[in-house]
Amino acid sequence: MIKLRSLVSLAALAASGVLAVPAAVGAQPVSGPAIAAQPVAIQPAEAHARAAALVARMTQTEKLQMVHGYFPPWADRTPGAPVADMIPSAGHIPGIPRLGIPTVRESDASLGVANQVEQRKGDVATALPSSLATAASFDPDIAFDGGVMIGAEARAKRFNVLLAGGVNLTRDPWNGRNFEYLGEDPLLAGVMAGEHIRGVQANHIVSTIKHFAFNSQETGRMIMDARLDEAALRESDLLAFQIAIERGRPGSVMCAYNKINGDWACENDFLLNQVLKRDWGYAGWVMSDWGAVHSTEKAALAGLDQASGQELDSALFFAEPLAAAITAGGVPAARLDDMVTRYLVGLIETGVMDAPVVETAQDIDYATNALVAQRAAEAGIVLLKNEGEVLPLAKSARSIVVIGGHADVGVLSGGGSSQVRSVGGAPVEIPLTSGAAMSFARVTYHASSPLAAIRALAPDATVTFLSGDDVPAAVAAARSADLAIVFATQWTTEAQDVETLALPDDQDATIAAVAAANRKTVVVLETGGPVLMPWIDAVPAVVQAWYPGQRGGEAIANILFGEVNPSGRLPITFPRSADQAPRPEVPGLEALKAVDAAAASNPGAGPAAGLQPFAVDYPEGADVGYRWYAREGRTPLFPFGHGLSYTTFTYGPVSVSDGDSLSVSFDVTNAGDRAGSDTPQLYVEVPRSPRRLAGFTKVTLAPGQTQRVTIQAEPRILADYDTSLPGWRIAGGSYRLSIARDAADDDLTAQATLTAATRQP
Repeated sequence: MIKLRSLVSLAALAASGVLAVPAAVGAQPVSGPAIAAQPVAIQPAEAHARAAALVARMTQTEKLQMVHGYFPPWADRTPGAPVADMIPSAGHIPGIPRLGIPTVRESDASLGVANQVEQRKGDVATALPSSLATAASFDPDIAFDGGVMIGAEARAKRFNVLLAGGVNLTRDPWNGRNFEYLGEDPLLAGVMAGEHIRGVQANHIVSTIKHFAFNSQETGRMIMDARLDEAALRESDLLAFQIAIERGRPGSVMCAYNKINGDWACENDFLLNQVLKRDWGYAGWVMSDWGAVHSTEKAALAGLDQASGQELDSALFFAEPLAAAITAGGVPAARLDDMVTRYLVGLIETGVMDAPVVETAQDIDYATNALVAQRAAEAGIVLLKNEGEVLPLAKSARSIVVIGGHADVGVLSGGGSSQVRSVGGAPVEIPLTSGAAMSFARVTYHASSPLAAIRALAPDATVTFLSGDDVPAAVAAARSADLAIVFATQWTTEAQDVETLALPDDQDATIAAVAAANRKTVVVLETGGPVLMPWIDAVPAVVQAWYPGQRGGEAIANILFGEVNPSGRLPITFPRSADQAPRPEVPGLEALKAVDAAAASNPGAGPAAGLQPFAVDYPEGADVGYRWYAREGRTPLFPFGHGLSYTTFTYGPVSVSDGDSLSVSFDVTNAGDRAGSDTPQLYVEVPRSPRRLAGFTKVTLAPGQTQRVTIQAEPRILADYDTSLPGWRIAGGSYRLSIARDAADDDLTAQATLTAATRQP
């Protein structure tokens, strides 16, 4: 477990009057009192008993109604669908009023209440920065606060399920959906996902956790088979889910599109029945991803409890076919009861049953909620390089040129089902003309201008903007300015992976030319993940801003000028070259391009054979991300955990408590002249394995201040998974510890002796 510290907690803000939590939830609801943002305290046994009693009163028709959901945009294709009751959104499951079971309305989420291609005209929401940015804060309270905020907005908009909680580990830097996830480390990702889920559900609505499991790429996601042995899977991707479920207690788990070791995720007995429900004791319901159901009997018997967005499947597998399978004895009636019971347990444990959402949309304090998004962005921005202390920028600068990235109007966001139509609108929105994401994604910017924010912080400077399209003009402007700030962007999206880690549109050449013209050049990266930086030696300062959300412009400017001391740390390794990663190229991408090219060359030939199923092996096993680099002896451009500050922190002396458990205590001192936050990280070298992040904490200190901190190691990080037990096994003996600033730091070490132990799965 982790010793936690709130960077800025909602509770503290509420106490100070800056943020009124009930106001963020919405005004007085029609159906009951305002909801205080706090977790529900219903015990599992009580929830199960209530659910079972309700199921006993249901007809079979009512039970079947609970186990398949409509996809509102296509629901009119299903006879009898209650289209008039639906909100244009992701999902709808009718309730049973006579039993007090509410209608469930589902929205895509994680970064806010999504409204991808504005299916709800004029409906805006607060847009958080990317989940990768939240992970970069290394602050669980930032994740929790963001969850509370978007959950409150969802409830005010009449939603009671958010399809949030993405926790797939980043195994490849080119994954188009990396921005929606929480990095490459199972402990960090699990903790942050759990806190985000807990925050959402504090509003008495359901958050999912997704995509269970091993959905590691977008190319061929509907047909690919991800292959990895059980022990490695338990020690990496599944461990992230396990930690998040323990901390967040999500009402529902969403299974993925892909196959795992030969079986579809949504009909995978090993994943759903054996791991999730048996070993972890999960009591809520398993919902499918939209279009991820492939069967009736096999899926039901393997542990799928609800077919979501049924119109996107090739058949309505959990409607009439399930009724027929129960009649024929292929699916026991008791299994249907279990499916419905689990659905109701999820609604009861999260408070949905006892706090129905409003019947009409409520007012939302968007100005206050924007502060939550801005604090998250500021906490997650990472200062990668600051040679010669170019940053923070001096407000006395006379002339500043800002180049590229549409910085005059906004900041970039990631594409796909998580897309938020943010407050302020979309100053840039570019439809796609090809690709798998074309139907539901657009290149979209949030209306938060870094240029305007920079001008506000440097009112006496002449601040000019150039688009960067005319490189000679950009060079000339940079040469005559005191300093140059280049905004570089890389758009990524669900359904498509990145073909290259190089910045698109010759931005590398622009950066190199500007840096050659002005030695005080700062590069700000708005990207979905790692990119290559061939110009890194020529640029003194680099800021990783990720997709910074609807107040990203203000957050970036505050970091650049030192209004906020940067404290973000990389939750993902930045490779020096593409071939350093386990898979330099996207599996299946060339075959997909060949299929697309063949179809384009002969459009009159009718439907061609699509991309054929393929398998992807993961030779890194459990050694994901920084562990892979250590195992292979590869030095990345920037390691996991890296991040600079405008002050300096020192560590020591160290004391170790070991034996049956492991904790490390040490002093953290702010040795600089600015207040700032630091993230000490505890790495442990497990026998026959690269070092692993076993714990971390975040501490904020005034200049000269010292604080004693303690980090408690997560025991499963110290263990290996032994399938012969089955369970976790800690080998007795001596372990080398590092109290570090990043995964490559080895300046402060210690030894611990652990007692041999085993633990249940």
